[in-house]
Amino acid sequence: MADSAETLCPRSVTDEDRARAQMYQLLGVLLSGAPNDELLQGLSQLQGDDTVLGKASKNLAALAGRSKASDVQREYSQLFVGLGRGELLPYASYYLTGFLNEKPLAELRTDLMARGIKSHDDVKEPEDHMGTLCEIMAGIITGEFPCDSDVVSQKAFFDAHLLKWARLFFTDLEGAQTAVFYGPVGSLGRAFMDVEADAFAIS
Repeated sequence: MADSAETLCPRSVTDEDRARAQMYQLLGVLLSGAPNDELLQGLSQLQGDDTVLGKASKNLAALAGRSKASDVQREYSQLFVGLGRGELLPYASYYLTGFLNEKPLAELRTDLMARGIKSHDDVKEPEDHMGTLCEIMAGIITGEFPCDSDVVSQKAFFDAHLLKWARLFFTDLEGAQTAVFYGPVGSLGRAFMDVEADAFAIS
């Protein structure tokens, strides 16, 4: 999770941008830790249509409605923590270079500094964690940070830090061996990243 370097009043956002920010925030929360029973109950109310993204939302809602927080916690640990390491390493550096704490993380930190965005002191994960990146995107969209929050600024961050690996990560999560609850999370993330990439490509 990231903080702004100063306190700002979030900008007025359109309904479409608010929905985008909420999707980024949801993905960020689910990737930063396993959901509790209250969040699972909320997820079970998700609605969807016949689009790829809508179907993924409905699948996640259905699974959330019959999942127990204790089971999802064990699954989260197997996927992202494990003994030594989990099945997946949700970091840009790993996906782009094969190693942790490499150039993509350094470039991200430089960008965050330029944008006036800093990490919470209690966050131990490197900033290039997918959950953190999703939360940062949500904050940029809603104007929570000192940086510009227009489409140009959003696109620059997305292209630099998500475009090259986000879809691959969510595809891996979708098909992960230990993913049950998180399989639909992967489907949702993959579909959403496709929508974002397409939208930014024509913006």
